[in-house]
Amino acid sequence: MQEGDLNRHLLVVDDEEAVRSGIAQVLSRQGLTAATAASAKEALEILSQRSYPIILLDIKLPDIDGVEFLRLLRKDFPETEIIMITGYPTIQGAVQCIKLGALDYLVKPFRIDELETVVQKAREHLAQKGRQKRPEEEAGELGLDFIIGDSPSMKHLYAKIRRAAPSDSTVLLTGESGTGKELVARAIHLLSPRRDQEFVAVDCSALVETLLESELFGHVKGSFTGAIQTKHGLFELANHGTFFFDEITNLSQNIQAKLLRVIQEREFMKVGSQKRIKLDIRIIASSNRDLKEAIKAGTFREDLFYRLSVIPIHLPPLRERTGDIPLLAEHFLRKYSEKGNREVTGFSPKAMKLLEAYSWPGNIRELEHTIERIVILEDGDVIQPEHLPSFITQRQGELQVFTEENYTLEELEKRYIQFILRRTRGRRQDAARILGINRKTLSHKIEKYNLRVNF
Repeated sequence: MQEGDLNRHLLVVDDEEAVRSGIAQVLSRQGLTAATAASAKEALEILSQRSYPIILLDIKLPDIDGVEFLRLLRKDFPETEIIMITGYPTIQGAVQCIKLGALDYLVKPFRIDELETVVQKAREHLAQKGRQKRPEEEAGELGLDFIIGDSPSMKHLYAKIRRAAPSDSTVLLTGESGTGKELVARAIHLLSPRRDQEFVAVDCSALVETLLESELFGHVKGSFTGAIQTKHGLFELANHGTFFFDEITNLSQNIQAKLLRVIQEREFMKVGSQKRIKLDIRIIASSNRDLKEAIKAGTFREDLFYRLSVIPIHLPPLRERTGDIPLLAEHFLRKYSEKGNREVTGFSPKAMKLLEAYSWPGNIRELEHTIERIVILEDGDVIQPEHLPSFITQRQGELQVFTEENYTLEELEKRYIQFILRRTRGRRQDAARILGINRKTLSHKIEKYNLRVNF
């Protein structure tokens, strides 16, 4: 189970737009992400792209009876927790839904605390399933077997992972966005003695400070406006397991100080509580920024840096392991061909040479997204040069190979980001997805380079 990632994503299926948006808004304040669908058909289209561990499902849908849809979902997605929503509750209907495998149900109109309680119940059920899963099964899914590459730099990385995993020492993963830092963190967890406990990941750039503090530490009822019930934090959920801070430089100075105290004392207090809770976790952190530069700039605590970097591990960018590009490209081609029910057999030699020659500033994530788009949008059973995006083939002359100019890496990054912003007509969310970074990081770089974003 991937609590820090998958279990924070939900799907809301309801034909009332106000209900969908209301639930999504409430869940977002809890640090959760909700996709929405107005019909069973739309829900199935969304589920064909990715799975959701929790689904909130209205009994009355415009295209199919909700109970029948529940029956279908239980068959096709047996691991998913489903919460029914109804405006016409009956004992018979509730019993039928529970017998068909629904975890619980909400009666419209429901209160915010009722929604939060039933969603938390679903997440706890998923956490319990994760604890019961065989460690060797999970390790096979998310361990070293799923980190692809046999270049010298990757073999060196594998050796470091194996040496770091058995200990309880904190690990600091550094490397550019898209190099696979979370995958490495999961591999360390799954090769460690804590493998059968929780792995909890939090994206430090995804939540504002007030929400992040409540998410990490939890809070007691009445501790602040809106705290209508006591809430367990992510530290409690990760107790005896591994906690991963993704992009830790995005933490505020206030949260940094509290995290340092947690690492030193191995205990914490919920927001609004004076009771200390003992904590037994292993901490792994990651950053795509130079932490020593952040220390000089006064944005990151030096004492926290030394606490985190007991075992430093650097992940190489894809341009420094070009020999792994064919392996990665073939892996993603198989993945998305199977997912899209396509029969794409491989790459032409010229197409592969172009992929190997490209610098991949977004690293593995950019390569994956590129292959996914090609499989979806292009025809043919072999990928040819004309199927590749123009920024790789340079056939439109928008992005030139800088052979006569001695540009610094920073200048190349600036020019490439400007190029992608031009392609997406200034749409930051689309640009961030192509670049393989989050929107906050993109905004930081736009400000840093003083880039124009209106096209």
